[in-house]
Amino acid sequence: MRILFLNHNVARQGGTYFRAFQAARHLAARGHAVTLLTISACQRWRFEREAAAGVDLLHTPDLLWGLGRTGWDPWDTARRLGWLRGRAWDIIHAWDSRPVVILPALFARRQSRRAGGKLFIDWCDWWGRGGTQAERPNSLLKRVYAPVETYFEEAFRTRADGSTAISTALMQRAQGLGVPATALWRLPQGCEVDALPLPARAEARRRLGLAPGRPVFVTVGAMTRSELALLFESLRRLFARRPETQFIMIGKPVEVPADLRQAPQFSAPGFLPEAALRDYMAASDALLTPLADTVASRARWPSKVNPFLAGGRATVITAVGDLAALLEAHRAGLVARCQPEDIVAQLERLVDEPGLREACERNALHLARGVLAWPKLAAQLEECYCLVRGEVMVKPAVGHTV
Repeated sequence: MRILFLNHNVARQGGTYFRAFQAARHLAARGHAVTLLTISACQRWRFEREAAAGVDLLHTPDLLWGLGRTGWDPWDTARRLGWLRGRAWDIIHAWDSRPVVILPALFARRQSRRAGGKLFIDWCDWWGRGGTQAERPNSLLKRVYAPVETYFEEAFRTRADGSTAISTALMQRAQGLGVPATALWRLPQGCEVDALPLPARAEARRRLGLAPGRPVFVTVGAMTRSELALLFESLRRLFARRPETQFIMIGKPVEVPADLRQAPQFSAPGFLPEAALRDYMAASDALLTPLADTVASRARWPSKVNPFLAGGRATVITAVGDLAALLEAHRAGLVARCQPEDIVAQLERLVDEPGLREACERNALHLARGVLAWPKLAAQLEECYCLVRGEVMVKPAVGHTV
């Protein structure tokens, strides 16, 4: 099949880009011709093209900057429309629905009618109607921006021939908007099965200057204000009960309360190069993912957990959303109530019961290489495409199971 993917992130930045790219490269490995349009990191006037893991990757020019360079530029939209003119596709998959994605996607389907082209729309974050927008500071810009974001998030869902969603909550929301259940599939965030194995824990700790026997926990990725409040209160209790613990907060810098910022057990190195991040992953006893029980957190998938699963590391997560239920079902992590006391209790279990931690690590690898492996998810996505197109897979590809 000729498959077009459209994304609203800057290339190699943003979770949705990686979600789209991983699906694309594994579909390409199955013999499909996949083109992915994503925003250029720097170009404002011209396209840049590259071949990446079998995917035709097209970097589109964008005149905006910062947060504006996330799918809102009319110039980028117009350039994509111009590039798509006269081209036909069998599948068009819009990875979310911001203007630079959904408007060219609708145009591409119109261009592809004679070829029987079908439009899919993916949904992987809950922004409006009490979602992530509610976590943003109250400002004039928010009041102006929120209705626009909510409109694009919702208005086009019923125009798809097929839909994918990252969570049960978003599937339910899609159905509430009128998306038929027969054309809606859950597509969780996948794991890279060909990622390099992590270095040994002892070797990684030696490079990072961390004591061999000291409990080490990390958190990675963006958090909402509610999640940060839950994390900080949990850390206060953890340090009081286990002063020997080391905690590392990796990712976008945030405002940390003074008492924690000054605590010797706490460090926040910010964004890290890949090699250093892998060392921290390897050195850790577990990843802590304190999701708050909010609309946004119930709907999303904390994708930073996936590399830890693929690296064979345990996770402590709160009982919010699909990932927590999956980890609990596969015993690949410990699930806590959304209370600081219970979060600390689960972290302590991993310290006090090394056999439990080792079992979680083995199960994490099994989950990453099984249910959440991107090759398997891409094969399932291929089946969805064929179903919507009315095609029958006469001969499944190698390794494919129906």
